[in-house]
Amino acid sequence: MNELATLRTQNLEAPASLRGLGGRALGVGLVFAVVTAAGAFVDAEHFYPAYLAGWLLWYTVASGCLGLLMLHHLSGGRWGIVLRRPMEAGARTIPVVALLALPLFFGLDKLFLWADPAKVEADHLLHHKALYLNPTAFTLRFVVFVGLFTMYAFLLSRKSAAQDAEGDRGRALSMQKTSSVGLLVFILATSFVGFDWLMSLDPHWFSSLYGGIFLTGSAIAALTFLILVANRLLASEPMAEVLTGKRFHDFGTLLFAFVMFFTYLCISQFIISYQGNLPEEVIWFRERFEGPWAWVAVGLLVFHFFFPFLILLHRPIKRRAALLAKIAAFVLFMRWIDIVWNSRPSLTHEGLGLSWLDLAAPVAVGGIWFYFFVRELAKRPLLAINDPSLPEALGHD
Repeated sequence: MNELATLRTQNLEAPASLRGLGGRALGVGLVFAVVTAAGAFVDAEHFYPAYLAGWLLWYTVASGCLGLLMLHHLSGGRWGIVLRRPMEAGARTIPVVALLALPLFFGLDKLFLWADPAKVEADHLLHHKALYLNPTAFTLRFVVFVGLFTMYAFLLSRKSAAQDAEGDRGRALSMQKTSSVGLLVFILATSFVGFDWLMSLDPHWFSSLYGGIFLTGSAIAALTFLILVANRLLASEPMAEVLTGKRFHDFGTLLFAFVMFFTYLCISQFIISYQGNLPEEVIWFRERFEGPWAWVAVGLLVFHFFFPFLILLHRPIKRRAALLAKIAAFVLFMRWIDIVWNSRPSLTHEGLGLSWLDLAAPVAVGGIWFYFFVRELAKRPLLAINDPSLPEALGHD
């Protein structure tokens, strides 16, 4: 194919504009990191809930990139061919975003009831769950999960780099086989991450669907971020040749599917809890459906579901890269709102409990993380030119 031959001879490095954006993001992130750190001393009550929500947003973006990468290797969809390098780069930043969680481990007792020995002794249910919900087990699980994710991220990247250097030679099949086991591990581990970091904020409440909700939310966060990156890469050659309207249509369709599935799981969780009518389940929803949090719940229903659902039904909108990027940015913002809605009512039982740290923390974590993402992205060509599926992905609209 002439297009493929042309791509093989072109410079496929990350554009200087994107690298410059990474440097500016680091500068902004460091400034807000100092501001956020100061908040830990002057307003510790609000620091830990704000940092938890801000960190979880970017953690789900990074880990979601790994999940989407393995999904691509298994499905072989054209959408993943042009997003493969950003997905690999995002997955390789998982150790970085895990290190950014360190401040939270110094305040586990300020976030989780089960991390306070006095509260565990006074609560029979917490005492019963102490074998699982304790700081040592919590930390060990997180280290193991991050270790597994990092192993799969670098294993797939290494196979991908060998494919670039030496040709396919069965490496596409090898990455598919690795992803078949890896995706199962990822689904189980990510579900437990959701249980640990969000659901256990209220250790008296439990939902078997919560892991799936957290997992799907991670996929949405990662995909919206990848759409923003793709739109940025569209301005540079030769990515404009492969990031066609059809590819953005694929991204929009996939985002539509994830939003639909996410909403289905959330509504199913509510219906099951409503039918069960158990006190501990009613309290969890009551805190989020009464008072000021009720308006947030309505906003999530309108802007996290109805808005993307209705607008992504239109094919012309999904084919317009700039417009789809704006929608993706808005949905990513709503992912952060959803994380706050899931976490904050369990920590602040009166009012919204918001502060300036709720804006500073996600900017701090996001700025630092984005710098490392761009640095990883610049290490590889932007296209896997020896991938056997690339010629098909280059098909015209």
